[in-house]
Amino acid sequence: MSARWTLIEKDLRAQFGPHVAGMDEVGRGPLAGPVVACAIIMPPDVRAIRGVDDSKQLTASVREVLATRIRARALRIGIGAASSREIDRINIYHATTLAMRRALAALGAAPDHLVLDGKPIRTLGAVHTAVVGGDGKCYSVACASILAKVARDRLMSRLALRYPEYGWDHNSGYATAHHLAAIDAHGVTPHHRASFCTKQLSFDFTS
Repeated sequence: MSARWTLIEKDLRAQFGPHVAGMDEVGRGPLAGPVVACAIIMPPDVRAIRGVDDSKQLTASVREVLATRIRARALRIGIGAASSREIDRINIYHATTLAMRRALAALGAAPDHLVLDGKPIRTLGAVHTAVVGGDGKCYSVACASILAKVARDRLMSRLALRYPEYGWDHNSGYATAHHLAAIDAHGVTPHHRASFCTKQLSFDFTS
């Protein structure tokens, strides 16, 4: 393990077992698209992949390269998502938890322990260690951050082919000036989060 990372995961492996899963999510803030979570088990006691970091600190091209390397080395990967409709129905906090639970289920086997970025989530349904800033401190969480970001960006790029006006291939659904202007000009799509858009715009979702 590189000195770039803290000893959090090493200590958790010593306490719970070798297969510690890292988890992170992306897409809590955009006006459109799902929130996506990734859970990943990286092989213990193997040197970290050079360049892995919090996904927000990396360019899109670097994330793509690292995602390929991470997938090749990972023992298990689970991706989960919650849709814009689910976000509107149960709110972003609960939708994020739902995406995380789906990611854990997609792992295919329960990890020895789970470490995630942020604060503890009482309703997650899995024993876990929460680390604020975990995507910059824990290697497996950073790997999860990269895979979640790449998965969501790819999805938004595919949706952009159907809805080119909104620029989702470069804004990933976030509230850029171009995106807001497109909503004002063309209205919303089924992939927009009504509860988020009404906070940004005086748009009538009842019509």
